Amino acid sequence: MTAVLTEPARQRAHAGTEPMRLLSVNNYHYRRGGAEVVFLEHNRLMRETGWDVTSFAMKHPKNLPSDSQASFVDEIEFGQSYGMLRTLRQAATLIYSFEARAKLRPLIAAQRPDVAHVHNIYHHISPSFLPLLKQAGIPVVMTLHDLKIACPAYTMLSQGKVCERCRGGRIYNVAVRRCVKNSIALSGLVMVETLIHRMLDIYDRNVDRFVVPSRFYIDKLVEWGWPRERFVHIPNFVDVNDFTPSHLPGEGFLYVGRLSPEKGLDTLIKAAAKAGQRVSLVGSGAMEPQLRSLAAETGGDVRFLGYLTGEGLHEAIRSSRAVVLPSTWYENGPISLMEAYALGRPVIGTRIGGIPEMVREDVTGLIVPPSDADALAAAMARLAAMPAEPAAAMSRAARALVEDEFSVERYRSRILSLYADIARGPT
Repeated sequence: MTAVLTEPARQRAHAGTEPMRLLSVNNYHYRRGGAEVVFLEHNRLMRETGWDVTSFAMKHPKNLPSDSQASFVDEIEFGQSYGMLRTLRQAATLIYSFEARAKLRPLIAAQRPDVAHVHNIYHHISPSFLPLLKQAGIPVVMTLHDLKIACPAYTMLSQGKVCERCRGGRIYNVAVRRCVKNSIALSGLVMVETLIHRMLDIYDRNVDRFVVPSRFYIDKLVEWGWPRERFVHIPNFVDVNDFTPSHLPGEGFLYVGRLSPEKGLDTLIKAAAKAGQRVSLVGSGAMEPQLRSLAAETGGDVRFLGYLTGEGLHEAIRSSRAVVLPSTWYENGPISLMEAYALGRPVIGTRIGGIPEMVREDVTGLIVPPSDADALAAAMARLAAMPAEPAAAMSRAARALVEDEFSVERYRSRILSLYADIARGPT
């Protein structure tokens, strides 16, 4: 794959000196969730493509090594107990981090990136540094892992349910309804954050193009007033070479992800009991005690496997009959779904957000309505009773889909094309 050269990179290339350079920015520099997986895998892919990648993130004990870690901003973890002065400083940083601007300025001067690619930055690094990139003439791409540029609470969830009351600028609803952790203080702070960022027009002015993994998110953002031409649809990816599939039908059903209300896990546990099927939950979260109580109450065969990674996670997925995504919120482009496909497992997903774009009904899995335990139980029972050959055919189709649509090669081609486009600038 030929690398895309921006004008500064062309000059360096003609001089026979250096490769082109990418500044890659995200709050966390370890595999904390789906956004971090995309951020880190994107960096790895670009290095393999020949780019010189510089990371910028927040300091954290779990961070992976980075040549630029000395420039990272100080750690912020909201929800922890701090003194009043530190709490106020962190609240101000959530809105606008002067530290991020101060630390990134010399990094930009030293590294001279040709493109900056931004992932999740709010609540920690903040978008305060974006004007620096604009002033330096560096094209900026931002991958939208959620709906933050539209919804102050980023999930479009309020009190556990999908909510779009803030559409049309009515962002006071985030405070009135305590949408952030049911806290008036945090919700009010997020409302102020959104108000200031919109007054500064900080995303619209300073980001050249937004990468969006799902078409659903593009449609939703357009509904909320963003121009469609600002977005480019580039699905997330997995490197299938890292996954050894099995096409033999497994036993039981598996969920992988956070144990949190918007994931629909109460519906999954009820459905497992109704269908008489075993379900295993991989992950952790504040909802675990409640889910354990529900499992005991329903009498379902529910197993809590905790956090798994690497081959342990892969084996848990391969051993299952299917992976279940019972979400009740607007999912984007779940990495867990792609990894299930890469391991040859079909997926039962809910008809919400970007999930239906990724599941081909009766080919790579099944789609059910969200929060419908009866429908989910029926889907689980159907897959559990499916004969070996049709089940193997579904497994092979899942693997084939991820190899085609969500592959490294497809993602790299799309990203490099985008980088070339924004490097050319407006015509």
